Amino acid sequence: MATGNWETGKEPLLESLMGDSNSSDSLSVDLDLYSPFRKEHLVRTSKGIISVAVFGDPDKSALVTYPDLALNYISCFQGLFFSPEAYSLLLPNFCIYHISPPGHELGAVSCGPNDPILSVDDLADQILEILSFFGLGAVMCMGVTAGAYILSLFAMKYRQRVTGLILVSPLCRAPSWTEWLLNKFTSNLLYFYGMCGVVKEILLKRYFSKELRGCAPVPESDIVQSCRRFLDERQSLNVWRFLEAINGRFDISEGLRKLQCRSLIFVGELSPFHTEAVYMASKMDRRRSALVEVQACGTLVTEEQPHAMLIPIEYFLMGYGMYKASKLNISPRSPLSPLCIPPELLSPESMGLKLKPIKTRIASEV
Repeated sequence: MATGNWETGKEPLLESLMGDSNSSDSLSVDLDLYSPFRKEHLVRTSKGIISVAVFGDPDKSALVTYPDLALNYISCFQGLFFSPEAYSLLLPNFCIYHISPPGHELGAVSCGPNDPILSVDDLADQILEILSFFGLGAVMCMGVTAGAYILSLFAMKYRQRVTGLILVSPLCRAPSWTEWLLNKFTSNLLYFYGMCGVVKEILLKRYFSKELRGCAPVPESDIVQSCRRFLDERQSLNVWRFLEAINGRFDISEGLRKLQCRSLIFVGELSPFHTEAVYMASKMDRRRSALVEVQACGTLVTEEQPHAMLIPIEYFLMGYGMYKASKLNISPRSPLSPLCIPPELLSPESMGLKLKPIKTRIASEV
């Protein structure tokens, strides 16, 4: 699967950050699985090694992603990023840095059972070390559920390093008793039985709507089947460690209003985290945030209905002066060209969306 040369080298930024000349080695592998612009790095941080897949031109602005529990960038973001429309929207503006949770990358080895479990603060601090490793300043962030929490916490701790947040079905409060008990049950299964059938069903219910998961007369969708195969490849102890960290998270809702960056929140109306996302949006500064509720969709909007994210993201990025259609020579027939979108298609109902508190909603008489 991997091609190209393996190369190991010193990185002075990480070396000065960690104060250990032996801990600054990185392993870079040129891969062509999905893109000729992809390079995967294994970055050694003070809390362990993290896999970061980089797509695009490093001279462009940085977009950092973080997936949900038991997923990596392929299983969590491929529906969005590998579509031609999103590719033409994001790649001209960003170099994308896909961060995998510890031990969630393809081909990861299992962590030892006695290795210390990282806290959510540790995971957020790792992001700062990763940005320093690549020499990045302020970045745009995109995260899903558990990953959205980690990136939100990072934005609160290091406000000057985040220019914007795109969050999908995010979390901001400590687990409810119901979630805590379910997570503990799942955690015990992972530890003693591995990625067994019960765990996979719990995770698939977390990710996808009932319609995609199917039932007795209706088979589950191709997306769910693909995700099920990805879960088979996960190292159960690594997933267990990430779940323990997320189950020990704390409430960050009171600090959300102090964020200086703009935020765009997506949530599927059928997601078990729908109420949490709406609550999080209510705690943010309404002048800098917007909530997009996607109808007939579960938690992974990036996989289940990625097309519903395109227009809101496009207009969100326009607020940063990004994506000028005239400069990019986009075809007037392109679905991403604002000039070619009929007004009736911009209504929330036709997009399958509820937009809050976006005030550009087109009146029915238009």
